[in-house]
Amino acid sequence: MPNLPNVVVWSIPAFALLTILEMISVRLHPDEEQAGYETKDAATSLTMGLGSLLFDFLWKFPIVAIYTAVYELTPLRVPVLWWTVALMLLAQDFFYYWSHRGHHVVRILWACHVVHHSSRKFNLTTALRQPWTSLTVWPFYLPLIAAGVHPAALAFCSSANLVYQFWIHTERIDKMPRWFEFVFNTPSHHRVHHASQGGYLDRNFGGILIVWDRIFGSFTPETERPVYGLTKNIETYNPLRVATHEYVSIAKDLKAASGWRERAGRVFRGPGWQPAAPAAKRQEETGIRAETVTKAKKADSKAGTAETADETVVA
Repeated sequence: MPNLPNVVVWSIPAFALLTILEMISVRLHPDEEQAGYETKDAATSLTMGLGSLLFDFLWKFPIVAIYTAVYELTPLRVPVLWWTVALMLLAQDFFYYWSHRGHHVVRILWACHVVHHSSRKFNLTTALRQPWTSLTVWPFYLPLIAAGVHPAALAFCSSANLVYQFWIHTERIDKMPRWFEFVFNTPSHHRVHHASQGGYLDRNFGGILIVWDRIFGSFTPETERPVYGLTKNIETYNPLRVATHEYVSIAKDLKAASGWRERAGRVFRGPGWQPAAPAAKRQEETGIRAETVTKAKKADSKAGTAETADETVVA
C-alpha cells in the first residue's frame, strides 16, 4: 500500500490562515459590489466542513471495501512513481469533471452537492461548505480502480483536487494571467459556477483544469457580476437542514407523484424537472389560449372598425 499523505488534513492550518487574511482584507478594503462575509453564513459553512470530515470518515468504510474488492479483482497495476502520480492526478481530474457535472444534472446527486451551492456569499469559507452525504461520488472513480490505480493513490489525488479548489472560492482575486485562465480553474471561472443567473447555470465544472469544460462545451467566461446561491434559496443557517433540505423536497415530491414514471423523474431527472401535463389538461390549456387569442383579435377588429368610422365622420 502506497504511503501517501492526507493532503486535506495537512492543509487545514493553511485554510484557517488564508480565511483569516481574507476576512481582514474584506474589513480593511470593502467592496460594495462583492458578497463579502456574513457571520451566520460563515459559521454554517465552517460547521458543514467539520461535519463533512466526520461523515466522510464513516462513508470511507463501505467505499474502501468496494474499491479494495475491485482492485483485487483487476489484473492491472499502476505503480506509484512521480510521473504516474501526475498522470493519476490528470485522470482523477477528468473523472471529477463528470462526477461534478452528474451531480448537477441528476436530482438525487444534486441533493448531495446542493449543500456547496447553498450560500449566497462567495468567500473562502464557502469552500468548506461540504456535503455530509458524499456517498454518491465513489461510482464515478471505479474505472480508475479497475485500471489498476490503488485506492490510497486515488484518495491522495482526490484530496489534492479538493485542496486546489480552496483558493478559487474568492472575490478578492479578479483574473489570473490569460494562459493560466485558459488551462486552469480560477476564481473567475468558479464564480460563474456558483452563480444562479440563467446564463451561468450548470457551467464550469472543472476541478483543477478548466480545459475539460472547453472540450465538452460547458465553459462560460465571467462577463457580468454573479449572483450567488440557488435559483430558490433556502432561508436557514441550520446545518442539518442545509445538509438534508433537497432530500426532504424529493421525499415530498415522491409522496405527491401520480405514478412511477413521475417518481423516477423526480429522482433521476434534473433538479428543475416537472412532469408533462396530462393530455386533457393540455387540451384545456390550448383551448383557453385559443379562446384568448380569438377574443383579442375580435377586440382589435372592433377597435379598427371604430377608428375607420371616426375617420369617415371627420372627413
